[in-house]
Amino acid sequence: MASDRPTRSRSGALCRQLLLTLTILTFACDACKKVTLHVPSKLDAGKFVGRVNLKECFQSANLIHSSDPDFQILEDGSVYTTNAILLSSERKFTILLSNTDNQEEEKILVLLQHQTKVLKKRHSREKVLRRAKRRWAPIPCSMQENSLGPFPLFLQQIQSDTAQNYTIFYSIRGPGVDREPINLFYVERDTGNLFCTRPVDREQYESFELIAFATTPDGYTPELPLPLVIRVEDENDNYPIFTETTYIFTVPENCRVGSTVGQVCATDKDEPDTMHTRLKYSIIEQLPASATLFSMHPTTGVITTSSSQLDRELIDKYQLKIKVQDMDGQYFGLQTTSTCIINVEDVNDNLPTFTRTSYVTSVEENRVDVEILRVTVEDKDLINTANWRANYTILKGNENGNFKIVTDPRTNEGVLYVVKPLNYEERQQVNLQIGVVNEAPYSKEASSRSVMSTATVTVNVKNQDEGPECSPAVQTVQIRENAPPGTKSDGYKAYDPETKSSSGIRYKKLTDPKGWVTVDENSGSITTFRSLDRETETIRGGAYNITILASGKDGRTCTGTLGIILEDMNDNGPVIPKQTVVICKTVMSSADISAVDPDDPINGPPFDFSLESVPDAGIERMWRLTKINDTAARLFYKNDLPFGPYQVPVRVRDRHGLSVVTPLKVILCDCVTENDCALRTDPRTGNGEVRLGKWAILAILLGIALLFCILFTLVCGATGTAKQPKAFPDDLAQQNLIVSNTEAPGDDKMCSTNGFTTHTVGSSAQGICGTLGSGVKNGGQETIEMVKGGHQTLESCRGTGHHHTLDSCRGGHVETDNCRYTYSEWHNFTQPRLGEKVQLCDQDDNQKHAQDYVLTYNYEGKGSVAGSIGCCSERQEEDGLEFLDHLEPKFRTLAEACIRR
Repeated sequence: MASDRPTRSRSGALCRQLLLTLTILTFACDACKKVTLHVPSKLDAGKFVGRVNLKECFQSANLIHSSDPDFQILEDGSVYTTNAILLSSERKFTILLSNTDNQEEEKILVLLQHQTKVLKKRHSREKVLRRAKRRWAPIPCSMQENSLGPFPLFLQQIQSDTAQNYTIFYSIRGPGVDREPINLFYVERDTGNLFCTRPVDREQYESFELIAFATTPDGYTPELPLPLVIRVEDENDNYPIFTETTYIFTVPENCRVGSTVGQVCATDKDEPDTMHTRLKYSIIEQLPASATLFSMHPTTGVITTSSSQLDRELIDKYQLKIKVQDMDGQYFGLQTTSTCIINVEDVNDNLPTFTRTSYVTSVEENRVDVEILRVTVEDKDLINTANWRANYTILKGNENGNFKIVTDPRTNEGVLYVVKPLNYEERQQVNLQIGVVNEAPYSKEASSRSVMSTATVTVNVKNQDEGPECSPAVQTVQIRENAPPGTKSDGYKAYDPETKSSSGIRYKKLTDPKGWVTVDENSGSITTFRSLDRETETIRGGAYNITILASGKDGRTCTGTLGIILEDMNDNGPVIPKQTVVICKTVMSSADISAVDPDDPINGPPFDFSLESVPDAGIERMWRLTKINDTAARLFYKNDLPFGPYQVPVRVRDRHGLSVVTPLKVILCDCVTENDCALRTDPRTGNGEVRLGKWAILAILLGIALLFCILFTLVCGATGTAKQPKAFPDDLAQQNLIVSNTEAPGDDKMCSTNGFTTHTVGSSAQGICGTLGSGVKNGGQETIEMVKGGHQTLESCRGTGHHHTLDSCRGGHVETDNCRYTYSEWHNFTQPRLGEKVQLCDQDDNQKHAQDYVLTYNYEGKGSVAGSIGCCSERQEEDGLEFLDHLEPKFRTLAEACIRR
C-alpha cells in the first residue's frame, strides 16, 4: 500500500497537469470567440469592467477597437466604461483586433450580464445539481459611514468556482488596502471573508474600488482579477453652511411689494440628491421688530419685500436672522443660522422746503457783485446726495437781470447776489419770488400740493450820494472847418442823477489829438485854439473826437466823448494823383487819367478836364482830352509824336469851379505794357532813352534763337543738296520742269513766295514754300514761277550758306505780277549774279586774292582713291545713298526710284 501511494500521487499530478493543459487549450481555442463579464446594473463613467486576454487571441495586433463607444479597451485587455451606463439586460459588443502590416484581423465577442441574472441561473442550477456553488463575479457591497462596529466589521465573502478543483488563496489590492487609506480592508486568505477595520467618512471616500485575486498555492490564477466596489452609504452627519457669515443687501425705499432684495445660499457636504442635502430657508427674526416687511423663498433663498412701507427717513437699516435646515426642514434635520443686513436706499421722496416763506433785505444802489441774502431749506432725504442738494431759481421780479441766486454746496443754502447795479432814482424796492427743487427728480407723482417750495424776497434799495453821470456817453457839436481861432461852441454836458442838474460839475479835457480846442472848466463849452482842417489825415468821416472828464463835488467822476463834426468848406481843388503816364505807342493811342478831391462830395465831382495852354509849347496841337465819367478823362496824342517824355499840364475843376493844374509827365514808349518802359533822363541833354523790360528782352532772345534755327536749317539743306552733283541739263530750254503725277491724295500748290531759289555751284535749286513745280501747264510742260521786279545783288545777300532767296534780301514788300518766267529769263537773271558771287568767293576777309576758294581741277575718273580737296569741296561720296534704307514707308517709292536711276 505504501508503494502504491507515490504512484497514485504521481498519476494524480499527471491527471491534474493534463486537466490544466486541456483547460488552457480549451481556453486558447475559445479565446477569440466569446467572453462573458458579470457587471452590476449601474456603471459610472471610467469604471473598470474586466480584462480580456488579447494576446492569446491575436499576438501581433497593433490596433484595438471597440464596436461600442461606451467601452474603451486598453493594450493589456482591460475594459473601462467611457460613459455612465445602466444595464437592464444583456449587452454585447465586439473587440476588433487587427494588424495594419499584414491586414490580419480577429474579433472577440464580449457579453455583459447583469449579476442578478447570474445569481438566478446559479440558484436554478444549484437546484438541479443540489449543491452550493458560487461564481467568481463582482458582488455589490456597501458599508455605513461612521459605523460604530464592532471592528473588524464583516462586509462579505468572495469565492471562486475553481475552489472545488483547486486550493484557492484570496487576496485584494487597491485604495484602502495597499493605498491610502492603508489597511482599511483585508480579506482572509482561505475563506475570502472581507473585513473593514475602522469607521469611514463618506465625504472623504465615497467608494472604494478593490481588485480581488484568486490564486493556487503554486501561483496559478484560474480566475481573472475581480473588480470589487465597496460603496460607503451616506449618513446625515454634516450641517448645511451658509456661503457667507453676513449678507448685506440694499433695497430702495417705497419699492413695490415683491421687489427682490437679494439671495442667500448654503451648501451641504452630504450626498447630493438625498434628503440629507435637501435644504429649506426661512427667516427667524427681524430687527427692528416692526411689521413683517420681508419674506424668503424656502427653496431658492431669495428675499423679497412683503410691504411697500419702507421709509428710509424712519428706519434706514433692517437686520434679519435667517436659518437653513436639511431633511427638507423637518424637525430632526440639521440647521445653521446667519445674519442678513438690509440697507434702505434713499430716493427723492421729500421736497426741500423754505424755513421761512418771506425774507426782507436791502442793498445800496450802484453796488454790484455783493451778497445780500441767504435762505435755508429743510430736506429729510439723505444729506449730501442729489436727493438733498437744492437748486434755487428766481421765478419773478428779476426781469432786468439785477440778481442771481446760487447754492452754497457746504450748507445747501441759497445765496442771493446783486450782479447788475440798482438805481435808487428808478426803483426803491424790488420784490422777488424764489423757488427751490432738488438736483434729483422727485420720485413721487405730483399731488395736489406743488412739487416746488417758494418764498418771497423784498429788496429795499438804499440811496447813495452819486457822482455826475455822463449820459449819453457820446455827444456831438458842429463847427465849420477853417473857422478862425477863438470860435466858441457848446461842449459836453454831464448831470447829477439825483437833481438832474449840471450845476457844480467841473469839466476837464483828457485827450485832444491835434490840440485844436480848449474846454471851459465850469460850463464844459469848447473854444477853438487854432484853425480846424477837415482834410487832415487823422480825421475819419469828418468827425474829430476829444475826451472829457466830468467830476462832482465829492470827487466822483465820469468820462464822456465829445465829437466835433467839421462842416466841409470847398478849400481843396481836384488833383490827379498819378502824375506820370506811360503810353505804349505800339498798342495804345491814349491813356486814362483820374482826379480826386479831398473835400466832401458836395464840393467834389463832376470834374471838368482841360489842357492848360503854355506859350510856344503847342499843347493843343500834340494832345487831346475827352471825358470818360465824372472823375476820369482820356488823353490822346496827335500827329504821330516821336518816342520820348512830354510835359502836359492838365487843369481839373470841381462842380463849384475850384481848379488845380497838374503837370503830367507823359512818356511815349515803344513797348507792349507799361512795365516794359522806364524813363531815364540825362540832366545835361534832356534826352531820355527807353530801357527794355524783361518781356522785351525775352522776345529779343527768342527772335535770335529762331534766327539761328532758320540758318541751321538752311545750312543743313545746302549740305543735303550738295550730294546731288547734277545741275540743270543743257537742253533745259526744251525741257522745262516736268510735272509728275501725284502719288497720293493731295493738292497741287502754287508757290506763293515773293522770290525763287538761286542755284550755286554744286547745289540744286530748292523752294522754301511748299511744292515747287505748280504753275501754268503749256503743252505738257510747266514754267517756273518767279518774282518780277527787284534788282537786288548777291552782294547785299552775302551769307555763309550755299543758297539764298531773294526774299531774304528785300526789306520791303514786293508785289508780283502773275509770277511767270521762262527759263531764258531766269537764266539771264541768275548768270550775272552767279558771276558776282564767284568773284566774291575769290577774295578772303582782307579783300585779297585767295587761291583756295574756287579752283579748277581735272577730271580724275570715277572711283578715284584720292578724296576731294579744297575748302569748298564736298567731302562725301556722290553715291552715298545709305540713308535711303532708313526712310519712312511713305518715302520708299521715291527711294526705290532713286536707286534704280
